[in-house]
Amino acid sequence: MSLNRSEQMVHDYLQAQPDELRHWQTVVRTTAERQRDPHAAAAALDDALWAYYQERAGVVSPFRDEVAREGLRRISMRNLAEYLLRLWGPVRKRPAGQPAARPYA
Repeated sequence: MSLNRSEQMVHDYLQAQPDELRHWQTVVRTTAERQRDPHAAAAALDDALWAYYQERAGVVSPFRDEVAREGLRRISMRNLAEYLLRLWGPVRKRPAGQPAARPYA
């Protein structure tokens, strides 16, 4: 999965901040439990991650520097949201009787 520059910055920041990382792990799990549809969960997390980016842009150097260079326009956080759901979301089991996906059919 490829993340855009802003998504990568959020990801790296979370990895470097244990408290923030734990908070976002909880947010991702809670969102995945509330939104049974993975697309709806990703959309909700996209919005939450964008709000987080905006908040961090006012107080944390790497975000503030990026906004000073590029401006603060809406950036998709969808790839990061989907990635975090895969990492921290619930394990989804296939329904009984459904064959495994064939990646190169």
